[in-house]
Amino acid sequence: MKLLALPAFSDNYIWLLHDKGRAVVVDPGQAQPVLDALAREQLQLEAILVTHHHDDHVGGVQALREHTGASVYGPARERMPEPLTRLQGGDRVQALGLDFEVIDVPGHTAGHIAYFCRVANDMAPMLFCGDTLFSGGCGRLFEGTPAQMLASLDALAALPGATQVCCAHEYTLANLRFALAVEPDNGDLIRYAALCGDKRSKNLSTLPSNMALELKINPFLRTRCADVIAAAERFDPSARGPSGHLAALRQWKNQF
Repeated sequence: MKLLALPAFSDNYIWLLHDKGRAVVVDPGQAQPVLDALAREQLQLEAILVTHHHDDHVGGVQALREHTGASVYGPARERMPEPLTRLQGGDRVQALGLDFEVIDVPGHTAGHIAYFCRVANDMAPMLFCGDTLFSGGCGRLFEGTPAQMLASLDALAALPGATQVCCAHEYTLANLRFALAVEPDNGDLIRYAALCGDKRSKNLSTLPSNMALELKINPFLRTRCADVIAAAERFDPSARGPSGHLAALRQWKNQF
């Protein structure tokens, strides 16, 4: 299996997983980057997986379906380009001989889902999380509540540490600048920020990350850590409890 991050728009990634013959694509906001990759790698698109309804994630679905005949899968409770198979937490998608487990992760949007896949060979498991979890950050709460986002992030944090975090935007450097404001003395975060800065200076992607690393450096996964709690309460002295601290962090990040 080979995993590719196809750049789209100014900072999106469309994830393409293939076995040198067939391919699965996740959140194709544009069709052309996918069509170009399919032609270049000589692949047949088997399935399109969608995490949520935003245009920069679904904009290329119709054209790809028309060009390739691929099956489309997406969230059960969101407006989606029809026809598709609608999914919710606990459902599974079979593609490329792999099993993609669906996880409900509301917060960024009301019906957002993620896909988790274990690979039989030496490849680490993969999480396609759309705009719920980013490296060093999380998505804005456009439709969900802080409590929903906390529960969603907790569900993702419970995945194996080796899980590759395949999020849909190159937001890492901006997220890490904020994370350093929250935890300026976090040594893991300082080292990771330097590594990512070097990658971006060479126009390299910072993704995928992995879950074990995110648990060390991502403040939105660390709302029960003393330093993060203290920082959240300095920003909003009324913040209490993990969801209150997450709400404070998200508001702080929105205006950072």
